[in-house]
Amino acid sequence: MTSVDQDNRPRLIDEVFQPDRLSKKATLISIIAAGIIGALFTQISWFLLRTVTLPAFGGSLVTRALTTATTFTLLAVTGGLLIWWAIDQRNKVTASRWRTWLTYLVAYVAPAGLVVSTLGIPLSSTRLYLDGISVDQGFRTQFLTRMTDTWLPSDMNYLDLPSYYPSLWFWLGGRYANLLGFTGWEAFQPWALISLAACCSILVPVWQRLSGSLVVATAIALVSTCLMIVSSAEEPYAGIIALGIPAAIIVCRHAIHGDRFAIAGLTIYLGVSASTYTLFTAVIALSLVALTGIFSVCVLKNWRPLLRMFIVAVGSIAIALIVWGPYFWAVITGHHISGATASHYLPTEGTLIPAPMFSASVVGVLCMVGLIYLIARSMDPDIRLMGLSLVLFYLWIVASMAATLAGFTLLGFRLDTAVALLLATAGVLAFADIRLSTIHRFYPVQFSERTSRIITITMSVVLLLGGLQYAQNIPYRLAHSIDLAHTDTDGFGQRADRYPADSAQYYSEINEHLLAKGFIPGQTVVLSDELNFMSFYPYRGFQAFTSHYANPLGEFDQRNALIEKWAKDSWDVLDTPAAFSEALAQAPWTAPEVFIFRGSTDAESQATGWNYDLAEDIYPNNPNVRFRGVKFNPAVFAQGWNTTTIGPFVVVTRA
Repeated sequence: MTSVDQDNRPRLIDEVFQPDRLSKKATLISIIAAGIIGALFTQISWFLLRTVTLPAFGGSLVTRALTTATTFTLLAVTGGLLIWWAIDQRNKVTASRWRTWLTYLVAYVAPAGLVVSTLGIPLSSTRLYLDGISVDQGFRTQFLTRMTDTWLPSDMNYLDLPSYYPSLWFWLGGRYANLLGFTGWEAFQPWALISLAACCSILVPVWQRLSGSLVVATAIALVSTCLMIVSSAEEPYAGIIALGIPAAIIVCRHAIHGDRFAIAGLTIYLGVSASTYTLFTAVIALSLVALTGIFSVCVLKNWRPLLRMFIVAVGSIAIALIVWGPYFWAVITGHHISGATASHYLPTEGTLIPAPMFSASVVGVLCMVGLIYLIARSMDPDIRLMGLSLVLFYLWIVASMAATLAGFTLLGFRLDTAVALLLATAGVLAFADIRLSTIHRFYPVQFSERTSRIITITMSVVLLLGGLQYAQNIPYRLAHSIDLAHTDTDGFGQRADRYPADSAQYYSEINEHLLAKGFIPGQTVVLSDELNFMSFYPYRGFQAFTSHYANPLGEFDQRNALIEKWAKDSWDVLDTPAAFSEALAQAPWTAPEVFIFRGSTDAESQATGWNYDLAEDIYPNNPNVRFRGVKFNPAVFAQGWNTTTIGPFVVVTRA
């Protein structure tokens, strides 16, 4: 499916698809329109689903049946219109205006519809998102809660520190929450769905520009949406960036040839990527720089492609500095850094080479066909660049495994999604090539045009049914994450499955107590191992959840040491309220004004103390976090502090 530009450069567009190719102006308009349509469709769907009382996904088959029926209807309508569109193109028949508009509308909204049917409906009976408030989702919710509380990008936990974690997605989510009057944790689910849906829909005009085919573009967008939901939906900001990786690789080829439109597009993508999920940016940038260098030296023997990539780098860095600038400035100006352990993580999947082409599903078939296509069509410059990028992704994954000898990883397992997306995209292009070639073209005597058309339609229907089979199983693949969204206690102190809530039901009462005492959440430092409390309410933590998500500027390890010293000395040299308060005042960071412990004020607790669990990095062990309790002497809070029992908690506040 390769043709030649006027300057004799091959491109990934067949003459049959020329009528679908968008101009530069139309591409920009279509990208904006697709994003808005996808977002509005998802927002309206989310509101409508809230008006219906559906049973919890894990406890009833009703929601599962509705999910499957919606997915089937969506894919059937989309597939039918696109097959009709492709047949008209083959027969050189111009579709009526109403059908053209309908086909475009359905094609642009279909990826968003898939997000709604596979995620929105299963989650409609809960206020929480995938994984509820458990483990990593707790810190993500805390970050969105922080960005909802302030317009200024700030560290999710520590007071008076710039953000270390890329904040763009969370900052935009905070503005979304402010617009609709949601708290941060309430906005997480709809914002995740809307942002995913909008970006999935944007893929259609992007690939329509690159491939010249509405059919191929929609197929790639739908396949990419399915893969992203399965592998990365619990981390929506990462999934959004992963979606664009295959397209960015193709755009890079145009950029190094001097296409200004491509240069601008690649610059914006890398800048947004660095501001949203930096790991993918590092891998993509390294791959593109390496490939551009090889291409410049070995093929063109020209330095201009390197200059163009330098322009892309400068532009994308300028965009990224909007988010990263405050952090880098703090580092440059001498702020202390310690305790960073983000790379100390090696799950089981990080010890395996991803091989999606061997999975027993339609995606496995698609990836295998894609792998064969990358090899067989390696003379096509776009396909060759995709193949070389795939090789570099695998090299990064292997290097991540080897890096464990040095005491860290490159988080190579995160690239599993990128590998699958790249292979599946190649698979869609391969089937498009097969459809264009048709058996009639090779055997005109044995197979008539009509027979060839029937074969094409049959192949399309089979692929569509295979896609339906995969898509309808997406909620089952995410069953555990969906169940957690229903079994975890939300910010209103309720469980979506209507079972009794855990101790988090008392968080709202604790918050009301603190507000009554005059504490302002965004300015009040709290020491507590009740990590989810700050996921629901924007109080500042004296210590972060774990060192893996802690800001290096916050000096996690030194804070841990200080907390342990306070606890230990509260039974010895700091056993009086005056001495303990003096020790808090001498802390190099803003001292906590509020302590939240599990316990009570009875005689037994007074004797044994109030426990605080220190989170410690124990990499290379898996799990890589250990919690170790230290006991505070209740006597040190006897004067100058107010002590209140709320449920199973003891809340200690400055008098």
